[in-house]
Amino acid sequence: MKNATPIALAALALSLATPATAAPPKAGGPTTALDARIATLAAAEQAKVVAWRRDLHEHPELGNEETRTAQLIATQLKSLGLEVHTGVGRTGVVGILKGGKPGRVVALRADMDGLPITETTGLAFASTVKSTYLGQPVGVMHACGHDTHVAMLLGAAEVLSQVKKDLPGTVKFIFQPAEEGSLPGVVGGAKLMVQEGVLENPKVDAVFGLHIWASAPVGQLWYRPRGEMASSDRFTVKVLGKGAHGAKPWSSVDPVVTAAEIITALQTIVSRQLDLTQDAAVVTVGTVQAGVRYNIIPPDATISGTIRAFSPKTQEQIWAAIKRIANGIAAANGATAEVGIEPYVPVTYNDPALTARMLPSMQRTAGPSNVLEIKAVTGAEDFACYQEKVPGLFVFLGGMTPGTDPSTVADHHTAGFKIDESAFPLGVKTLATLAADYLAGK
Repeated sequence: MKNATPIALAALALSLATPATAAPPKAGGPTTALDARIATLAAAEQAKVVAWRRDLHEHPELGNEETRTAQLIATQLKSLGLEVHTGVGRTGVVGILKGGKPGRVVALRADMDGLPITETTGLAFASTVKSTYLGQPVGVMHACGHDTHVAMLLGAAEVLSQVKKDLPGTVKFIFQPAEEGSLPGVVGGAKLMVQEGVLENPKVDAVFGLHIWASAPVGQLWYRPRGEMASSDRFTVKVLGKGAHGAKPWSSVDPVVTAAEIITALQTIVSRQLDLTQDAAVVTVGTVQAGVRYNIIPPDATISGTIRAFSPKTQEQIWAAIKRIANGIAAANGATAEVGIEPYVPVTYNDPALTARMLPSMQRTAGPSNVLEIKAVTGAEDFACYQEKVPGLFVFLGGMTPGTDPSTVADHHTAGFKIDESAFPLGVKTLATLAADYLAGK
């Protein structure tokens, strides 16, 4: 999960809601010989998956800089005899596995990038990598589990390559850079990979993704049909006023006071202007920048923030409200406002038919009682860019040691973020089973 600035990155460390109350899930159906084979192979991959994950965790790379990560992935995929494409979406890697029979094409996706955070976990394989982000020196850390995603998808590639004669179709493995966002003004991540044709040649019929979650117990899979995660847009408001000496405010058109009024009024969009019985939304101001000295009223002030919504209609309402509020308050104070809204990622929308179809697969994999439907999540994921083009399903994998109090767990996008590695076999098995079942027409 992502955004484009350090402050917005921190704002995105949002916990999943409590699993929604729902009717008991239906049984997942009988276990097949292929299920048993995949489960056995997934369990056998654990040592390799842990080794890959620890290597990647110790050597994280920021978005669009994942050259070492990409080389490790490409080398492993080539060793399996897959058709491998590198440099997709700058540093992305795509592997193509052709099954023993013709059929449809399914894609499995993992993200590769780390975050500009200095790690404090104390793990033996903790990152000590340093880099530069937006001109500032930073530590680099896998603080959202992307190292685990890569490792588990490599494990799934090994599993599926060993049962490929039983697969009626093709599996495309997508290893994506820059899920957490490219530098401002730079197209990257899933959006760029889609633009460069990652869902074509061969054309993908469905796509599956998996995200480890630190506050969900190991052994559980969490999902939601339709809108699962929010869209994410970035907005800025620059207030242009007139500077003056701080002792003579009547000589100014004070952009700081005007910006403060705008910040307060923006809070009424969700609380007073949206029908919250129909849709949830968030408008958060994350930065306020103005002036260089305590006794000088500056000529301008700039605020920026994030917008989260679960439908295009709500997005459009919020965009219009921000512009109306900013321009109206600025005019009332004798100032002007320049409003910019940058759409980032759409709603992560799990296709209802595909979700219903694959639910028995998840239940067979994890056990019916361990597959939980959750409430909507206000974090964002650029996996949504694939779902705009083809039906997709995005699920969460528990990564917390069972019995742990979730309130004590370090959240995603924080320096103490940790994952219980015993989660990996279920992750590998889930990815492999979703692909195999989809190709088999289940």
